[in-house]
Amino acid sequence: MIALSLAEIAAVVGGQTHDIPDPSAEVTGPVVRDSREVVPGSLFVAFVGERVDGHDYAAAVVEAGAAAVLASRPVGVPAIVVDDVQTALGALARHVVQKLGATLVALTGSAGKTSTKDLVAQVLRRKAPTVFTPGSLNNEIGLPLTALSATEETKFLVLEMGARGIGHIRYLADLTPPKIGLVLNVGTAHIGEFGGREQIAQAKGELVESLPPAGEGGVAILNADDPLVRAMASRTKAKVVFFGESGEADVRAENVRLTDSGQPAFSLHTPSGCSDVTMRLYGEHHVSNALAAAAVAHELGMSAEEIATALSEAGSLSRWRMEVTERPDGVTIVNDAYNANPESMRAALRALAAMGKGGRTWAVLGKMAELGDEALAEHDAVGRLAVRLNVGKLVAVGGREAAWLQLGAYNEGSWGEESVHVSDAQAAVDLLRSELRPGDVVLVKASRSVGLESVAQALLATGTEGEVAAR
Repeated sequence: MIALSLAEIAAVVGGQTHDIPDPSAEVTGPVVRDSREVVPGSLFVAFVGERVDGHDYAAAVVEAGAAAVLASRPVGVPAIVVDDVQTALGALARHVVQKLGATLVALTGSAGKTSTKDLVAQVLRRKAPTVFTPGSLNNEIGLPLTALSATEETKFLVLEMGARGIGHIRYLADLTPPKIGLVLNVGTAHIGEFGGREQIAQAKGELVESLPPAGEGGVAILNADDPLVRAMASRTKAKVVFFGESGEADVRAENVRLTDSGQPAFSLHTPSGCSDVTMRLYGEHHVSNALAAAAVAHELGMSAEEIATALSEAGSLSRWRMEVTERPDGVTIVNDAYNANPESMRAALRALAAMGKGGRTWAVLGKMAELGDEALAEHDAVGRLAVRLNVGKLVAVGGREAAWLQLGAYNEGSWGEESVHVSDAQAAVDLLRSELRPGDVVLVKASRSVGLESVAQALLATGTEGEVAAR
C-alpha cells in the first residue's frame, strides 16, 4: 500500500485512534486480514467470523510488527476503531485508488473471470507494473484488499468482480471506480440465486454503467458473441469495444483450432494489425478469454504482435483451473476442480475430448451448485454431452445431482460400464486406481463445495512416490 499515517487512515475511515502513541506513524506494509501475513508496517484488519475473531490476534500481530489494527473495538494495542470494519476497509480502498495514478481495469462474467483476469494481468505487466486480484478474491473484502496492495509504481490495477445479486457489482465499482470495464458472458452460474439470466445480465451490466463517459477515457469491452452482453452497449456512456469470433467484433479471432494436445491457436485481429497466437492453456474456451484480454491491452496501447506474444506465453496463475499434469507412468490428470457451472463444464469436456485423441478419456464429475430449478436439466445435459463427445468413461461422484449426470449419459446411450455413479471421492479414487493405464487422460471437475480436488491430488500421488512431471 502507499504509505499513509495512522492519523490519515483514521480520518479516511471515520475511526477513533486507541493506544496509538504516535498518530504520525505510517503504515508502510500490506493491509492484511490473515495474521500469518503480517510483516513490519502492516495494517491488520480484524474481522469477526463464524469461527474466528480477528480481534483475538491483535496483540500477536502488533508483536509481529503490525503498525496498528483496524478494529470494531479497542484491543489494548494500537488500533483504529470503527463502527463497521468492512465499510472502513472499502473507504480506505477508495481513498488509495483515488490517490494512485493507475488505470483500473475491472471485469466480470458468469464464467472464466479468473482465467481472463490472469491473462489480462500477464499481458499488461509486459507493458508496466501491474497489480491484480489473487485467485478469486473478488468480493467486498477481497477486492479492496487487492486494491490496497497497489503502490506508487503500479500502472495497471486489474480487479475481478463477482456478484450474487443485483447491486453487488455497483457496490464494488463504487469502492474501486474502473476506467475500463470488461463483461465476458452471461451464463447460468448462480442462476438459482439471481432468479434468471435476465437478472444476471442486469447485475453484470452494472459494471458498464459505472464507467466514465468516452470523453473521460471510459471504455466498455463487451463480448460480441453473447447477445445479453452485446446489449449492454446501450447501458453505458463509455466507448464500446466488442471482442469475439463474430465478424462485427473489433478484436476477433479467425482460423480457430486446437493443437493435438488440446491447446487453442488462432489468428488475432485488432484494429491496428494481426498476429498469430498459440496458447499454453488448454481448451477452446480460452480463445474468448484471450480475445477479452487482447481488447484490454489494445486499448492501453499494445500492438497486435506484443499481445500475441504475451498470450502465447501466458500460463495458468490460479490453482485447480485446467491444471494439466502428466504422471511418470503416462497418465494425464486435468484438475479443473475449483468450480463448475454448465458453461465451464461443457468447455472442460470439449477440452478433454481434444486432449484425449488416440487414448482413453475419463470425466470425473460432481455437482454443479446454485442452479435452482434448472439443476436437473443442466446435469442431465452434461451427462449427455459426455457421451456425444465420446468420453471413454464418466464417473459421476456424489448424491442426487451426480445421479442425474449418470442418468443423462445412460439415456444418451452410455450403457454397460461406460458411465458409473459412485458415492464419494474415495470411491472414485479407488475405481480409477484400479483401472487407469498409460495414455489415459482424466478430467476432474465439480463445484468447489464438492471438494473433488482431493481426487486429482490422490491420483497424482498414486504410484509416483509424490513425484510428478508438470507440463
